[in-house]
Amino acid sequence: MKKFFYLFFLLTCIVSVSFAQNNVWLIPRIIYVGDPATLVVSMPGSQIADDIILTSQSPNFPADANIDFHRIVLEKRITGSRLLIEFTAFVPGHLEIPVIEIGGEYFSGLTVTVNSIINTSGVLGTNSLVLSRSASPLAMPGTSLLLYGTMAAFVLLFLLILWFILKGRVFIKRFIEKWKRRQLFSFMKSIERRLLKILQKGGDKRNILDKLSMEFRIFLSILTEKNCRAMTAREFELLPEIYPQRGMDNEYTSVFLANFFRRCDEVRFCGGELENQTVLQLLADLRLYIAALEKAARKKPVEEKPKAALQGIAV
Repeated sequence: MKKFFYLFFLLTCIVSVSFAQNNVWLIPRIIYVGDPATLVVSMPGSQIADDIILTSQSPNFPADANIDFHRIVLEKRITGSRLLIEFTAFVPGHLEIPVIEIGGEYFSGLTVTVNSIINTSGVLGTNSLVLSRSASPLAMPGTSLLLYGTMAAFVLLFLLILWFILKGRVFIKRFIEKWKRRQLFSFMKSIERRLLKILQKGGDKRNILDKLSMEFRIFLSILTEKNCRAMTAREFELLPEIYPQRGMDNEYTSVFLANFFRRCDEVRFCGGELENQTVLQLLADLRLYIAALEKAARKKPVEEKPKAALQGIAV
């Protein structure tokens, strides 16, 4: 009885090996060290049954020092059964799979070929592996431009920061002052145009003059940094010249302001009917004064020569 069993086992192994050698393929066909792969063994069809899966926790799970087995699956189908061996090899060469027992069947004599990305043929006829020489540096186009351009940008940034520390605050302060002055002139000119449109549409003339007097006084208060809202027309004659050293026209002096507000107050509080021509003349005088004042503000101040130098020229 024992002899019959051994004979049956031997015949089973021989048939399995001969059949497996003709129906085995590897996925992928070419593998390298460390690549996960699957060895597929095709078998004849059988009765449909549940797939048998072996894992590392299963008994009789194969083990090898050079191969790490992940999972073994036996698929039984009528059209044809398959054995799937999922593994990863860690050494190159022709490796033999150990005997696999699954579902009462034994599979042996299975082999795989594992390639290596390292050329083991040697260098200059030797079997030793050596590193190749270091690659020569490549001169990429535009490298010098990028290098020196970056250095120049850092130097320019440093000089800009240094200039800002020394003179930047004064420059920014002057710029803000000029911007505020332009906004002030633009606001006053818009007030004059708006009052003119109201007058042309038949608006109340006294309200127009009240608005004109109040806005003009606020404008002068901001420009001269003095409280011009409570000044009488006579007090405007004592107001210092706004731009005395910038070529301001002689007709637009403090006397002009005094006469302007005197005429405005006389018309506002006369009690009689107001004429459009009188209001138009006041608006025109305001427009001309603002234009002359803005023109003088754009000029650079003329420095006065010392008296000693003038006396020397006279001599």
